[in-house]
Amino acid sequence: MFEMAISAGEMIVRALIVYLFLLVALRLTGKRQISESSPFDFVLLLIVADGVQNSMSGGDESLQGGLITAATLFAIDHLIGIISFKSKKAADIIDGIPQVLIYNGKINDKLVKKEKMTKHEIDESLRQEGCTRLDQVKLAVLENNGSISVIKKEDK
Repeated sequence: MFEMAISAGEMIVRALIVYLFLLVALRLTGKRQISESSPFDFVLLLIVADGVQNSMSGGDESLQGGLITAATLFAIDHLIGIISFKSKKAADIIDGIPQVLIYNGKINDKLVKKEKMTKHEIDESLRQEGCTRLDQVKLAVLENNGSISVIKKEDK
């Protein structure tokens, strides 16, 4: 119970590498994937979590190993939060930046393609904001968390 298979230092480095890898992988999959999870996304998350667990612990199943790995992950997350808070450039890289999806009723097709959004997903977000037609939208923004914010045109 109290013997560790690998050193605490190696466990910390392993946890850091896995955390950074997953952070980059999630950023590369696009904003939409972050907020709109399907059952397939959930299953993938569970499988990835199980798959990387051993790479972080190096096969160490001790109590100390689990606590060191968890503490390392919390520390890395806290450090990234501090870096994002202190540096706008770092925040833009880590969190991403909101992007204009629709401007004056015209869809940004390049962004839609990049984020792999369907017309149905866009229409659903617009309907939730009370817009049934594109020409009712002054501005729609794809936010960092994957949600879509909509500003309707003023009624004349």
